[in-house]
Amino acid sequence: MDTRKKPLFVAFSSQKGGVGKSTFTTLVASTMHYRLGYNVAVFDADFPQHSLMKMKTRDLAMVMENEALKKLAYKQFTTINKKAYPIMQHKADSVLDAAHEFVNTSPVPLDVLFFDLPGTVNTPGILKALAGMHHIFTPITADRVVMESTLIFTQLLQDVIMKKGETSIQSINLFWNQVDGREST
Repeated sequence: MDTRKKPLFVAFSSQKGGVGKSTFTTLVASTMHYRLGYNVAVFDADFPQHSLMKMKTRDLAMVMENEALKKLAYKQFTTINKKAYPIMQHKADSVLDAAHEFVNTSPVPLDVLFFDLPGTVNTPGILKALAGMHHIFTPITADRVVMESTLIFTQLLQDVIMKKGETSIQSINLFWNQVDGREST
């Protein structure tokens, strides 16, 4: 009998690129892991950018080349007694299977898995991946095209995926990003 707890699957997803999906994935995963003590992992399925994997590779290289950064990283990881959270690269059509496999084989019980997904529903496997999420957060900006595509995207999730009933989605949350205080909407 498997007594492991089931982690939450959380995605920052939108139909538009450049609205902050990868940024929020990193910020929330890092805050939960390093500051709040949760065990998290990130799946970068945003093909072909895979910006989170590129960031991880770039950051690791920077730390390894700089003694001061090495000392800071060592101090951080020994203080919180945790390693960096894993970031894994997958395509959208296989990301759920990879996530379930990772959960089942992880030596550390995971609390939350974050998914950085592609910015188009035309990507193979994206609807299946979205249907496997527990919570979807969608950043929107004060741009007519972004707002229209976000509303269509949200309607698609509610009318097609959630009404079929074969979904794990518990909530879809839209939030403002890149707000310019000088603008009014």
